[in-house]
Amino acid sequence: MKDNLIKTAFVGFGEINSPQELIKEMCLQAREEVESLGVKVATTGHVTDDPEGKDVQRAIDDLSRQDFDSLIVCLAGWIPSHAVISITEAFKDKPMVLWGLAGKMENGRVVTPAPQAGTTALRKVFGDLGYKFRYVYNIIGKPSPLGTIQNFLLAATAAKKLRSTKVGMMGFRDMKLYNTLYEGLSLKEKIGTEIEYFEMLEMFQLSQQADTKEIAGILKKMKTEWEFEQEADEGFLKKGIACYLAIKEIAEKNKFGAISLKDVDGMKKILDFPPAMIFMLLSDEMNLCTIPENDAMGAVTQLVVKQLTGQSAAYLEFYEFFENSVLMGVPDYVPAEVVEGKIKVKPAAFGNIGGGLLNISTMKTGRLTLARLSNTGNRYSMHICTGEGKLKAWEEAGWDYPAPQLPSLDIHLDVPVDDFAQKISGQHYIIAYGDHTGPLKDYCYLKNIEVV
Repeated sequence: MKDNLIKTAFVGFGEINSPQELIKEMCLQAREEVESLGVKVATTGHVTDDPEGKDVQRAIDDLSRQDFDSLIVCLAGWIPSHAVISITEAFKDKPMVLWGLAGKMENGRVVTPAPQAGTTALRKVFGDLGYKFRYVYNIIGKPSPLGTIQNFLLAATAAKKLRSTKVGMMGFRDMKLYNTLYEGLSLKEKIGTEIEYFEMLEMFQLSQQADTKEIAGILKKMKTEWEFEQEADEGFLKKGIACYLAIKEIAEKNKFGAISLKDVDGMKKILDFPPAMIFMLLSDEMNLCTIPENDAMGAVTQLVVKQLTGQSAAYLEFYEFFENSVLMGVPDYVPAEVVEGKIKVKPAAFGNIGGGLLNISTMKTGRLTLARLSNTGNRYSMHICTGEGKLKAWEEAGWDYPAPQLPSLDIHLDVPVDDFAQKISGQHYIIAYGDHTGPLKDYCYLKNIEVV
């Protein structure tokens, strides 16, 4: 999950009777623009429709020896479709960008090698052949559509990498919730993610064997980096660190990219230990996606969002709807990445649940994207929305007095609140700062996931 390098292949095309130096120069410039995005590009020389098909075979041979997740088919001029299709059919399992370059203005006239004659002859053919592709084109005097290309390449690489992801799940169906469930076979087929279970007993037994020196080192770091509003019991902190180290060992052994724990009916009820600080350590020390309450689809959404954005993909849940905004927060923790300033914590208790260490940090504000993946049987959809996160004073009834100011955002949506509310698919949504609708929608297109 730490490797977000985009790997693509680039093949330029131009008809054999076109000026070859011009075609070569245009293709080289386009390839360099892609490389300027930080993309690793596998390449070959530009391809013509030479009668013997030597260019086509050379390109296939060159690309077959290289590793890439997507293919850019770049037309610098007109070329008969068969020369392009001969190559794309060899790599038809790869998502593709069909990119038409543009001519130029000379002495008040358009001078063009007719690239859009070639792309328009291919666009429908690509669709009819079942390719997953994005069609883009340059306009004379305007910048290349690099943002659109980058989003699609990012989605293609994410789709490949997510095939081998795993969520570590301790327990099952916390609080007997329904919308945290998942359907294993369709999830494997659609996304590729595996949900793998480990037992609370395994975690507890490993925690009893945790190294005291390692516990002491993490405790010292916590006291240095976290701001404690009230003094916390050191025995409680050490117990939480021991649980963290146990889950860390399990996660590393099984290569988990995300962790969810049975929270209310597990950690709190059975072990009398609210797991907020455990989640914080897993997120901040191990760079894992974390979400409570055995929320399988929430964890998978986190993996998708993290792969596409490089962010921690924090979860928030709904507390109130307003006319123009939704109040979202957490009753436990947020990753350090989404905190403004230093992490702030305090011991607190809620109702009949014993005291725990609660994160009361202030969240960063600004533009953000909300998303959640869900399914009905084998039909998958992703609800995506953007908005502006702002701060609002509030408290949740039931906490010890004085009630903590929970990490939260009052999110002013870019769509009417009721339109958003009627599409909500769960109490947990995943956030990423900035507008990431482009790569999220491209990912959904590649995986045949409906966007709502």
